[in-house]
Amino acid sequence: MRLVSRFRRAGPDSSEAIADPWEKDVSAPPRGLILVAEALCERTYPSGAVLRVVRGNLVTEEVDAIVNAANEDLQHGGGVAGAIRSAGGPEIQRESDQIGRVPTGSCASTSAGLLPCDHVIHAVGPVYQDRGDEDELLASATRCALEKAEELGVKSLSMPAISSGIFGFPKDRCAEILLREADAFLSRDPAPGLREVRMCNIDEETSEIFRQALGDQSS
Repeated sequence: MRLVSRFRRAGPDSSEAIADPWEKDVSAPPRGLILVAEALCERTYPSGAVLRVVRGNLVTEEVDAIVNAANEDLQHGGGVAGAIRSAGGPEIQRESDQIGRVPTGSCASTSAGLLPCDHVIHAVGPVYQDRGDEDELLASATRCALEKAEELGVKSLSMPAISSGIFGFPKDRCAEILLREADAFLSRDPAPGLREVRMCNIDEETSEIFRQALGDQSS
């Protein structure tokens, strides 16, 4: 197991807490935030697969597939979903409309339109209301995204902090759940075809929470 930790600040505004960095303007990332992905921490498995925490722009990730934090209706109007729709063009929404409703805890896939990846996997995490079942629903959505990536023959996958923006899921619990599910998936024997899973967030707060969580799980 190898862990690499490093962090680069992006100017005087980088420490500002942002609940959902994409909420105000889905056509462009928030002012003062890093656009070139930077690896903050990683775990390497005996199979050679890597689980990596990065700070960067999900819509510019050069991977085989990205995960969208979607709603049940696959209407990509705000947050990460709106940013993906804006950058990827209308084809993603058109394909999503053909799919229809996707229950919370599950996922579906479309092409990636104009994005640099090949696929978008739309994972529907829970809206946080402290009902008691949200942790398992988020874990289920994460597992679905990983299994869908395997089904599509994806070798590299990048996903954001599903449900932790406008859906209000606590960021620390989100990080723990997503990293736990990705770790279990990459630890399988025989090893999956998926070789790299990237936890990619654009703001400093969420990126640092994921960095610390991966470090804590590795200790």
